[in-house]
Amino acid sequence: MNPVVFEDMAALERAVGTRVAQSEWLTITQSMIDEFAEATGDHQWIHVDVARAARESPYQATIAHGFLTLSLLSRLIGSAIAFPSRRLSLNYGFDRVRFIAPVPVDSEIRASFTVDHVKPTESGTQVGWGVEIERRGSEKPVLAALWLSRVFM
Repeated sequence: MNPVVFEDMAALERAVGTRVAQSEWLTITQSMIDEFAEATGDHQWIHVDVARAARESPYQATIAHGFLTLSLLSRLIGSAIAFPSRRLSLNYGFDRVRFIAPVPVDSEIRASFTVDHVKPTESGTQVGWGVEIERRGSEKPVLAALWLSRVFM
């Protein structure tokens, strides 16, 4: 899948209110979950104890950390959107984040991106991305957010 290309901020401004791109599918592996647990110190059994999760979890498997799913946005947007003339993009924050449904191990997820707003700042441009992450085979999204980034062309 080729990313949607925005040559300049004017092109992005014309897309406000539009769903502009969808990422490729990404499989969430136990290795990814374990590495995230190690990096963050969040070793809750629902994430890392495969045998216990199979016995005791309502999902009958481990599930990804919500923050792991959230942190994958950078990877997912990279497969969906390109800015060839961009010098730098920085995370600015989130106006809202909702963890709507679990992501069991070996699930496939992908993200959809809508341009919420484009606002000039003193040193660059703030872009608000409406994001939904879906899980293959699930009717509702697993995550919804308004993600803010600063883009420098």
